[in-house]
Amino acid sequence: MSMLPYLRAAVRPSLRKSNPAQPGYDATRDPSASTAVVDCAVYRDGRRVLGPVCLTPREAIRRVREDGGFVWIGLHEPTEEEFAGIAATFGLHPLAVEDAVHAHQRPKLERYDDTLFTVFKTIHYVEHAELTATSEVVETGEVMCFTGPDFVITVRHGGQGSLKGLRHRLQDDPDLLSKGPSSVLHSLADHVVDGYIAVAAAVQDDIDEVESEVFAAPAKGAARGGDAGRIYQLKREVMEFKRAVAPLLRPMELLSERPMRLVDPDIQKYFRDVADHLARVHEQVVGFDELLNSILQANLAQATVAQNEDMRKITSWAAIIAVPTMICGVYGMNFDHMPELQWKYGYPMVMASIVGICFTIHRTLRRHGWL
Repeated sequence: MSMLPYLRAAVRPSLRKSNPAQPGYDATRDPSASTAVVDCAVYRDGRRVLGPVCLTPREAIRRVREDGGFVWIGLHEPTEEEFAGIAATFGLHPLAVEDAVHAHQRPKLERYDDTLFTVFKTIHYVEHAELTATSEVVETGEVMCFTGPDFVITVRHGGQGSLKGLRHRLQDDPDLLSKGPSSVLHSLADHVVDGYIAVAAAVQDDIDEVESEVFAAPAKGAARGGDAGRIYQLKREVMEFKRAVAPLLRPMELLSERPMRLVDPDIQKYFRDVADHLARVHEQVVGFDELLNSILQANLAQATVAQNEDMRKITSWAAIIAVPTMICGVYGMNFDHMPELQWKYGYPMVMASIVGICFTIHRTLRRHGWL
């Protein structure tokens, strides 16, 4: 029987409510708590049988190795001291432990003996009433996942990207959870990539707004083109998005194509769907970057055109003003022998000449679009 319906139910938002009988847990670490463990539970035959947080990791893995199943431990921003005991209990590699504690890692997939270590960058769209040159568009976090034969350890960094909903959806699908730790790894990967898709749609709206403003006809008296600062800020946020998506392509390719002992064969084929979605998001993000480059260039070109038009207007008025300046300068030299100074119609003639010449120049420049 195909597992696709179960997988879709687990990794996509569902209208079903979580079973109220299931033990509850917090989404983030309580600052006053003495431990970074958010939840620790044992799953057997796809059902949660032991928990919540009061079950220690050492006790959980002992129960699992005696009675079967697997343990899923969730942590939020653990310190080295808090993670040291868990690392020793599950035999985690020191290099992977260091990466999980200090965070700021690029997405990757590494294998240490019987443990897969996967790093995901989570992306959250920051709502804003108006995009400005200092607006934060995307906020990043990190989720590290240790996947072993009988355990899953997720380490989350950042204030967003909670796995609470994901755990509840998986607990509602025992057929999926019965496939073991690899089902959690797949659901986590799909959860992260689905977040990318939602953020990409929101960023697309911001880019469309900026593009419309750049190419829209400016209001009377307004400067042509959009704000280059806003475009550049949006481009920086897209680059942050790209740094989360691009490095994850290779790990998803490995999980979907290379047989791994720690990944159930029934689960592995569904990593291809995640890899396909990720590839499409990557194409979108690359397209965003190129489109913003074009918009920025168009904005700068429009600014240059506007400056040229301003310079033509200034030059035109300077040419008009040069006529009375020149004539008045000639008659202001105070020579004794200037016949027009004693002529009755000298002043009216000079004024009429100034007005006539200036009018002619103004009309000519208007006809050629300089004014």
